[in-house]
Amino acid sequence: MRLRSKYILWLALSTVLALALIALACFAFWADLQDAERRALAEMLGSRAALLVLLALLPSLVIGGLLQLVLAAYPQAAVKLAEEVRLIYSVHPAHRLAPTGAAEMRQLGAAVNELAKAHGALHQEVQARIEEANAHLAQEKNRLAALMSELVQSVLVCNTEGRILLYNARASRLLEQAGGADVPVGLGRSIFGILDRSPIIHALGQLVHRLEQGKPQPVARFVTTRGGRLLRAQMAPVLDQHGGITGFVLLLEDITRTVEDNSRRDQLLQQLTEGSRASLASLRAAAETMQQYPDMDASRRERFFAVIADESRKLSRQLEDALAAQGDAPRTSWLLEDMSAGDLVFALRRNLPSGPRIATDWQDEGAPLWLSVNSYAMVQALSHLAGRLAVAFGLDEVGLELQAVGRSIRLSLCWRGAALDAALLHEWEGQSLSIGAVAGAASLKQVLDQHGAEMWFQPGPADAMQRLCLQLPAAQPEQPASVPQARGGRPVYYDFDLFSQPGQSPELDDRQLTELAYTVFDTETTGLAPSDGDEIISIGAVRIVNGRLLEQECFDRLVQARTVVRRESQAVHGITPAMLADQPFIEQVLPAFERFAEDTVLVAHNAAFDMRLLQLAQARTGVAFVQPVLDTLLLSALVHPGHVHADHRLEQIAARLGVQVIGRHTALGDAIVTGEVFLKLVPLLAEQGIRTLKQAREASQRTPYARLEY
Repeated sequence: MRLRSKYILWLALSTVLALALIALACFAFWADLQDAERRALAEMLGSRAALLVLLALLPSLVIGGLLQLVLAAYPQAAVKLAEEVRLIYSVHPAHRLAPTGAAEMRQLGAAVNELAKAHGALHQEVQARIEEANAHLAQEKNRLAALMSELVQSVLVCNTEGRILLYNARASRLLEQAGGADVPVGLGRSIFGILDRSPIIHALGQLVHRLEQGKPQPVARFVTTRGGRLLRAQMAPVLDQHGGITGFVLLLEDITRTVEDNSRRDQLLQQLTEGSRASLASLRAAAETMQQYPDMDASRRERFFAVIADESRKLSRQLEDALAAQGDAPRTSWLLEDMSAGDLVFALRRNLPSGPRIATDWQDEGAPLWLSVNSYAMVQALSHLAGRLAVAFGLDEVGLELQAVGRSIRLSLCWRGAALDAALLHEWEGQSLSIGAVAGAASLKQVLDQHGAEMWFQPGPADAMQRLCLQLPAAQPEQPASVPQARGGRPVYYDFDLFSQPGQSPELDDRQLTELAYTVFDTETTGLAPSDGDEIISIGAVRIVNGRLLEQECFDRLVQARTVVRRESQAVHGITPAMLADQPFIEQVLPAFERFAEDTVLVAHNAAFDMRLLQLAQARTGVAFVQPVLDTLLLSALVHPGHVHADHRLEQIAARLGVQVIGRHTALGDAIVTGEVFLKLVPLLAEQGIRTLKQAREASQRTPYARLEY
């Protein structure tokens, strides 16, 4: 368009110059005439004024026509030729020109095609060599991928800012089954949106300190929760060639069922112990009586034999029932691990579903409380004490106070009522907790000794607050240290450029387009008039992270509409009312899509249409999409200004850029095609100096298509 304006200005200036030359020649001719000749000429011109004006304008018309021919034959053809040449060497080497314009321009186009053919042959040869050189690297990558997929552990790799760089299918399944915040696992997403931030930062600080101390192979362990599940995590650092942390590896394990199984085993053992005590007492009494009175009469001896037989059968049934209920419950060894006090309380409440209610009173003054504990053993010990207190004093609720005392955490079980007898507390200390293989601990006293803990009773006034106090060593943060930034280099076992990527932030405008994460989406609708009530009936989306289209991380949902699906729309996308009958409404689908698209830039083709639909749904769903939006229609108009409107349809852009169209007019299929088109447009935009998000948005607004409204 700028070239056309330049030549229009040239045409105007040429016309003015021609008219000025004609006027100057006429003035010189007039000045050379005598007075009589001038009067005669004036009389003659007066009768033919219109003809003279036409003759005066004729040169301008001739010049304009010639310039128009030149404009069509050379400048316009040259602009289109330049656009298509850029396509060939940038993103689509197989593209060929259709020569237009003057003979010289057609010859130039044919020459460019010959050059493109030679370039294509060289490109294929180079690509073949690159593919051959990368074959060994691909084998190593495939071996790693296979190894990751076969690992029984759930593995995630993150950079220092918590962005997920790698995860295996087992980790995805584990976190999806745990539920919780319902944030999907995906490359480039923040681990802090999936797991609690505090224990991760705490463990990362421990790794930093242990590295500074020169400890080999430092590892940090912690327990956290997600969606009502207990997860045990092991964290190891990923180091660069200088020894600086560039990220961390998380190994996750769901220990909820193990804790529950061990808790049930503890309850079974307790029931078996209590249930067997009476039978054993009866057997012992009968045996002692028969031994003491060997000459008793036969009828009495028979009664004692009957008691022995009956109690023996009862004891056998109890053992069989216990073994049947026990089954093959796993027996797991436990290590001391860092655990927040809040997670310990959560686990305690889960372990006492039918026991006394646990009411907490925090006295942490805003600082997090961390303990280094054997989580399962400590939960069993606290459950044991809370249960005994409830039985001994008839309690429905046991208070739980937590307070930092120097380098220890004081945990107090509180109740209102009578004081606790020292002999009873000593008896509780010796009772079995059925901890299994945990450091040989089998009683409350052994568990406390294992942790280096102390326990005492702190009496209060009569019928006032009584406290049973446990003093546990606190997990020391070692020292609060900021995580160092990567100083160059990255692990050699996988190609993850995200290790050096900056984190996402609200200030995205100055970021390079190649650095951003995107959600490319498309919608199918009941019709083409959103403002007249047409609604979304399908949303499809795919993510782009680090310049890669992640087809495995997609969003594809049908939506039940409250309006009629127009027949002409059904003919396009094939979605019928019957297909939508059992689908969720937009109120359920749009929040899930918002979570899928968070922390990314939205990309769509003809985005004005899709964004209008999302805006209209905001009143019903309360979901607002406020992140930046890029439109491949506008971006195509930027890189190919010489093409007409029809050339900017998605199919035409895809064909021009060498993108294969699959699944057209399905929301997910169109989103995938749009994503591939967008990746092809990014280098073409860079050649025009459009490299940042701000430059792309501002340039898009200057195109005529930016004024489309729906």
